[in-house]
Amino acid sequence: MTLRPLGRTNIEIEPLVLGGNVFGWTLDQDQSFAVLDAFIANGFSMIDTADSYSLWVAGNSGGESETIIGAWLKARGNRDAVTLATKVGTRFDGGPKDLSASYIERSAEDSLRRLGTDHIDLYFAHWPDPSVTHEETLRAFENLISSGKVGHIGCSNYDTDLLRSALQASAEHGLPRYEVLQNEYNLYARDKFEGAVQELVTDEEIGVIVYWGLAAGFLTGKYRSEADFSKSARGPGMAKFLDAKGLKILATMDEVARETGAAHAEIALAWLAAQPGVTAPIASATSVAQVESLARGARLSLTGDQLNRLTAAGR
Repeated sequence: MTLRPLGRTNIEIEPLVLGGNVFGWTLDQDQSFAVLDAFIANGFSMIDTADSYSLWVAGNSGGESETIIGAWLKARGNRDAVTLATKVGTRFDGGPKDLSASYIERSAEDSLRRLGTDHIDLYFAHWPDPSVTHEETLRAFENLISSGKVGHIGCSNYDTDLLRSALQASAEHGLPRYEVLQNEYNLYARDKFEGAVQELVTDEEIGVIVYWGLAAGFLTGKYRSEADFSKSARGPGMAKFLDAKGLKILATMDEVARETGAAHAEIALAWLAAQPGVTAPIASATSVAQVESLARGARLSLTGDQLNRLTAAGR
């Protein structure tokens, strides 16, 4: 498996990132440990989470995913083998997004404590915060980098104008720039990346890891009608994908699956990894078997014709 440079950072990763949103949500600690162990055993290294995972679960208060990952790192003693990414900016109290310097400073310390580490390899601004300037946010990140607590910074959910203005602020004020972008992108949802954003990150040599690579599970192919919604906690959210475009994508994936013998999730990840500008897709897993399938997807090469047919189905 060929390592890919993550933009202009000194980080190289395999074409698959493990999503940590399920830790403390649909997986308890023991189940999470099994998934994390399998991911590393399959030759991968980058884990993505956020300080706010999983606030949406009844009884949770946020930080559950980071806490589980931190316990796993301590139990395995393998921090140096892992590229660790987390995010800041979602307030735990339900308030607006917050990328103020004071909030970033406090949140970084909390994340470091939960993760049980002295440094975060890649720290993302989770969501835009129009109430503060890029300069304030970037200066807070600069302080974390200079103190050794953060290696590199990235931004998530930024459109072309926001990313361009942030890059301009970095250049004008001599501040660190966002070296990695994390936006939604998959065979179904294309507008948050394709086009101007894709062109900008390519021109600026910005690394890209994309989330919802499996469209919250729709691209696994197991949701074909409302009768399938009970198959997982995410099932009720599949209704929005069951339109003409979604069904056309599934039909084309069915064809490619017959041609390759690959599972639908594997095909979805292989398509993403082949797109210009994409360093790696993020995908979560709830079992060791799912990790094994994701690993096959990271190693799957589709033909030009197969890629073109998949692209056309979801356009």
